Amino acid sequence: MGIRKLGYVGLNVTDVDAWTHLLGRTLGIGVTTAKFGTDEVALAELDVFKYRLALYPATQDSPREIGWIVDTPSELDRLTRKLTDAGFTVEDGTAEERELRGAIHLRWFTDPVGYRVELVVGETKARTGVARPDGTPGATGLGHFVLASPKLAELRELYESILEFKLTDYRNPGLFFFRCNSTHHSIALGTAETAGLHHLEFEYASIDDVGRAYDRAKENGTPISISLGRHMNDKAISFYVENPSGFHIEIACGGIEIGDDWVPHDFGVPNVWGHQHTSANPFAQK
Repeated sequence: MGIRKLGYVGLNVTDVDAWTHLLGRTLGIGVTTAKFGTDEVALAELDVFKYRLALYPATQDSPREIGWIVDTPSELDRLTRKLTDAGFTVEDGTAEERELRGAIHLRWFTDPVGYRVELVVGETKARTGVARPDGTPGATGLGHFVLASPKLAELRELYESILEFKLTDYRNPGLFFFRCNSTHHSIALGTAETAGLHHLEFEYASIDDVGRAYDRAKENGTPISISLGRHMNDKAISFYVENPSGFHIEIACGGIEIGDDWVPHDFGVPNVWGHQHTSANPFAQK
C-alpha cells in the first residue's frame, strides 16, 4: 500500500515543437493538447491513460511537477501526515490541476531541491488504444527518472523514510535506486553540484521496437547521447537521446521485476555491454 507507481512528469519547455517532433518522428509517441489556464499544454500519449508527460510552454526549461499514483484516499491521508510530521507543507491541488491530471484527489509539496512533487489518487483512461505517428511502434509506459542534486541525503530521507520506497541497489559513492512496486526502480538519486533531471525512461514492448527507434534517431539526426547497451542492475536494453531541454530520454525494454526477498547491493559494473557516452558520465566512479 502507499505509492503504487510513477504517474507523470510535467516539464516547462522553451520549444514545444522540437519536443513534439522528437516524440513523434523518432520515438513513435503521439501528442495531444489541452488548455490549462491560458496555455496550451502538449500531452504525450505513452499508454491508454490521459498522459505520462506534459509539456508546458515556458521561457526556461525546468521540471514542473513529478506525480506519483497513490493507492487509496486513506493512504494519501497517511502519507500526508508523515510529510507534515517531517516538516513539509502539503497543499491541495486545484480543480483545474485535477482535471488535467485525470485524478480524483491531488496533493503536493516541495521537495528538498525545490521541485513540486504531487501525490494523486485516480487515473483517467483517455483511449482504448494508442495511435502511433505513421504507424511506428512507440512507448508503452513511463518507467523511471534519475534526479541528481547536491542534497542526496535529504532526498533519500524523503523517498526512503517518508514515502516508503525500498532501496533496490546502488553504486558507491553516490547513486541509489529505489522502487515502489515490483519494477526494479522508479527513481534513482545521484549527486551533482546543481539539481536536475539526468534522464526520463520510456518503456517499449520489445528489443525490435527499441532498435527501430534507434534507427529513426540516426535517420532523423537526433543526438544519441548514450549508445545502445544493457544495464547491469535492471538488465534493460536501451539507448539515450538528448531532448530539447538538454537532458536525456532513455528508450528501453526488458527491465527485470523483483520481489520482497531482494537484497540491496552494490552492482559494481554499470553495464553488461554498450552504453558508450558521448560526453562525460556524471555517475562514473572516480
